[in-house]
Amino acid sequence: MSDIKNQVQNINPNAEARDMHSLIKDTSNIYETLCIITSRARQLSVDIKHELHSKLDEFAVNSETIEEIQENKEQIEISKFYEKLPNAAIIATNEFLANGLDYRYRDAEIEE
Repeated sequence: MSDIKNQVQNINPNAEARDMHSLIKDTSNIYETLCIITSRARQLSVDIKHELHSKLDEFAVNSETIEEIQENKEQIEISKFYEKLPNAAIIATNEFLANGLDYRYRDAEIEE
């Protein structure tokens, strides 16, 4: 995954109303548009989850006792950053509206 910090830098994390006509101008069908955005949101969600876990695994401690658990400030900062990220669906919608998504139909792949 490309650097998530650069990708979501100017995205408003709050849900906002969208113009339906701008959403369906490429596909002419709202259901197709939603399927495309949903698929991309799932990809983003998985990528963000893997990225977060890989960063948090750097701080993993393999101790057995409860007394040895420490509070790690860097780990908390990383977690807070990922909590503040916009929802994957919001990121995917912005990508779709900016023509940043390439999509194709599976039926066309089978026929070729």
